[in-house]
Amino acid sequence: MILILGGTTEGRLAVRVADAAGSPYWYSTRGELQQIECKHGTHITGALDEAAMAAFCTDHGIRLLVDAAHPFATELHQTVASVAESLDLPVVRVERSYADGQEGVIWCESYEETISRLEADGITRLLALTGVQTIGKLRPYWERHETWFRILRRDESLEKAAQQGFPAERLVYYEEEDEAVLIARLQPHALLTKESGESGGFPQKVAAAQAAGIPVYAVRRPTLPAGFEIVTGEHGLRKAIERLVPGFFPLRSGFTTGACATAAAKAALLALLGEKVGDTVEILFPDGEILSLPITDVKPLQASATVIKDAGDDPDVTHGHAIVATVAFSEQPGIHFLQGEGVGRVTLPGLGIPVGGPAINHVPRQMIEQNLSALYVGGLDVTISVPDGRKLAQRTFNPKLGIVDGISIIGTSGIVRPFSNEAFVEAIRREVEVAVAVGSPMLVINSGAKSEAFLKARFPELPPQAFVHYGNFIGETLKIAAELEVPQVTMGIMLGKAVKLAEGHLDTHSKSVVMNKDFLKEVAREADCSPAAAEAIDRLTLARELWKGLPEADARRFFSAILDRCYATCATVYPAATLTILLLDEDGNVF
Repeated sequence: MILILGGTTEGRLAVRVADAAGSPYWYSTRGELQQIECKHGTHITGALDEAAMAAFCTDHGIRLLVDAAHPFATELHQTVASVAESLDLPVVRVERSYADGQEGVIWCESYEETISRLEADGITRLLALTGVQTIGKLRPYWERHETWFRILRRDESLEKAAQQGFPAERLVYYEEEDEAVLIARLQPHALLTKESGESGGFPQKVAAAQAAGIPVYAVRRPTLPAGFEIVTGEHGLRKAIERLVPGFFPLRSGFTTGACATAAAKAALLALLGEKVGDTVEILFPDGEILSLPITDVKPLQASATVIKDAGDDPDVTHGHAIVATVAFSEQPGIHFLQGEGVGRVTLPGLGIPVGGPAINHVPRQMIEQNLSALYVGGLDVTISVPDGRKLAQRTFNPKLGIVDGISIIGTSGIVRPFSNEAFVEAIRREVEVAVAVGSPMLVINSGAKSEAFLKARFPELPPQAFVHYGNFIGETLKIAAELEVPQVTMGIMLGKAVKLAEGHLDTHSKSVVMNKDFLKEVAREADCSPAAAEAIDRLTLARELWKGLPEADARRFFSAILDRCYATCATVYPAATLTILLLDEDGNVF
């Protein structure tokens, strides 16, 4: 069981991650004002002191504390640290992203120092964006100088300000004016804020003050207690929970080949630059998170490094195989990607990769460029190799996509979710892009090898790239076709999926939807089928039994009605006027 201490944007993030597991957990906030839905968790409210938190953890079998509270919640951070130490519990801190440097900001370590700096600098009109909790801490300043505090317009905040004796006419509210408007109206000499990070709007506050030409004073965030494991986003939090509370997630996540190649390339560049490489390397992911990947082999003299692909519990063909990067200085500026052993070569247009170049997709290229450019600004040649890649490629879509000699280095997020729908849909997109690029006059989508064989026999004049499997993702495939402005789509569909699509389900996976006999009987009634049709539907075990189970006259009416409903469902994501649906029986005959 997990206890999340929240009440912030980071608290919402932690809830999203925990809910994805489907396991029970607890979410605690001090007040009752945060509106949040915990699908699998229980939301409790009220401040927890050390004794209360320790008792709660003991009573409910808490195995992990997740501190997702405000960075300035010093008392809570210390309570979490004390409870963790006394009960021997791990703590994961969901930390905000903080901009580097912030040129021109006047930093203060405490509110006492802030008051001294403001008065020493002659600031007598101040706009304070530090919140209602800081009114008392800044009393010695606002009692002597003109000061406005921005707070939330709610009873609790208004009462707290009144208790401190702060003049109500000097309160301004988050809901009414942004920083630029407030500064223009109040004309303060300076703006005061806290180091609240990107989710707290810190960069926007600084930008507004600097645009108005007034100085920014900022109180630095408190130092967290020792022993907290820091994560900066959803991927890092999930990884930490998977490791610290085994079984909370039924399946373990992994890393894409793109992330592995990036980590190996960074380690190889560090070796090339003469720096020591440890057992792990931190890399920046596309969502801004920084995560560590293990490095299994570094060869400084060759400037190469290896990462063993860990796909988690996803059945990825590259799981457990080596991803190797070699980096060399180049006389040409920029980063240049070279094809290594086992990495494919692109032979067809449409993938967004130069024909003849290595099959390293756009996002992995960006990841490698971003992480390496942070270390070295000159020209670099980066060679990615996968020693087993030629053999592995035969179990991928690459031969169909015109990628020869090996696998692709792929990934859109750097993270592999177990049995990833995202990865399957991305593969569909790549296939459709190639079909468009080779100039196929029509896209023929189908659920799998059996229906594809029927359709290839029906359209022998089309190139092999015209035929794309949608699996269960009919809606996503049609959306991709619409986005890429494919002019004509023919869909082959077997009856089992057709009855689900007719009911309005664009995802036909059995975990999402099952055959609905009541719906089928409704279709039969509206199609004026005989009572025998309803009796046949009641006897069904599988939808395909309808091919032989319906009287001939009923079958014509029923299957026509099913097709009409399939068209109506598909029209929500792709124009029905350019869509042909072929309802296939088990022998490949078209209704």
